[in-house]
Amino acid sequence: MPRPLSGFLAVLAAGGWLAAAWYLWQTSVPTGLDLPDLEPSRFFSRATLEEADDYGLVLDVLAVGAAAALVAVLAVYAAKGAAFARESAAGRIGTGMLLGMLGLGLVWLFQIGFGVAQLWWQRRHGLSRQGYVEWLLGDWWALGAEFLFVCLALVIVMGLAGPLGDRWWLAAAPAFVGLTLLFAFLLPYLLAEATARPDPQLAADARRVAATQGVEKVPLRVQEVSGHTSLPNAYAAGLGPSRKVVLWDTLLDDRFSDEEVLVVVAHEYGHHAQQHIWKLAGWFALFAFPGTAIVALATRRRGGMRRPEAVPLGLFLVVVLQLLAQPVSNEFSRRLEAEADWRALEATRDPEAAAGLFEEFTRLALEDPEPPGWAYFFQATHPSVMERIAMAEAWRARREGRSRAG
Repeated sequence: MPRPLSGFLAVLAAGGWLAAAWYLWQTSVPTGLDLPDLEPSRFFSRATLEEADDYGLVLDVLAVGAAAALVAVLAVYAAKGAAFARESAAGRIGTGMLLGMLGLGLVWLFQIGFGVAQLWWQRRHGLSRQGYVEWLLGDWWALGAEFLFVCLALVIVMGLAGPLGDRWWLAAAPAFVGLTLLFAFLLPYLLAEATARPDPQLAADARRVAATQGVEKVPLRVQEVSGHTSLPNAYAAGLGPSRKVVLWDTLLDDRFSDEEVLVVVAHEYGHHAQQHIWKLAGWFALFAFPGTAIVALATRRRGGMRRPEAVPLGLFLVVVLQLLAQPVSNEFSRRLEAEADWRALEATRDPEAAAGLFEEFTRLALEDPEPPGWAYFFQATHPSVMERIAMAEAWRARREGRSRAG
């Protein structure tokens, strides 16, 4: 391809990437919304703040340790793992899959201590009811699912790298985006046996707040998790006809008021109303294309991803790229969560219940209301508790300002 034309296409691609990123970054939260600067001591006792701070700090340190172990193990494997390819008679793609599984197994082995420590810390604070053997068995099944995913990814990459050479990423990136969308569509069906219908009153209230957001056809379900944890949670799942909102039953054990539960419901319906699952898939696509291109370029010296010897290095690069992208992806996630909070306030018109809900996240789940800046930057996928309370206060002030203006 002539150099001027290739340069023009590169500029065009970069411009399209920036335009797509700008579009996905936009939310319906009013521009310039002034969040009040609130002191945590106004809402929480000193003992609660100290306990939440200590609890969150240990989990943050464990998360950093697990990430460091992940990078270190894969760095060594990237340097030494290619030697295993010479001992395999499984063929090109089969050997690549074996190397992928071996790398994942080593990561699991070196990270399991961090998982056990996290479980111990949660049990110590009464937030987990899982036994260690039960947790290990569940982690084993999760490892099996990761094995299948890695094998599928390697089949796609190495299969495409055969005929396409170093341009395999042009076809692999769309394939990965398609698989992401397929999994998002299927997830509610995979959880069907784990969910039940809510009681009639909650179902009726949910339909009302869903209707205000134009998603009244999305059903509400309840997932039983109280045998394993006391942590409250909920999530929006599915695409198109598979869409659902799922509440953990730990939200319905009388620790939260009906109004607070309804804020959670409205928040999750807000995710569907604003097409956040589609947006997350779009955000993944933005990084899938340059990420796979970097892997293709960096593995050339080992014969490219057509060769199984390149698999250990490829795994290492994927993990490093994900960690490097994590801060900006977290900020994107926080923007979507803030938009869902705003939609919940607009649907319920109950800032008192919203603020009360967020306060309970600290009292019952020990969520640090103002986490350290480094932990917030690298790990937080939701706005902090104080930011969420401040948004409820800002919504109230905005409504009162409109009332006075009227």
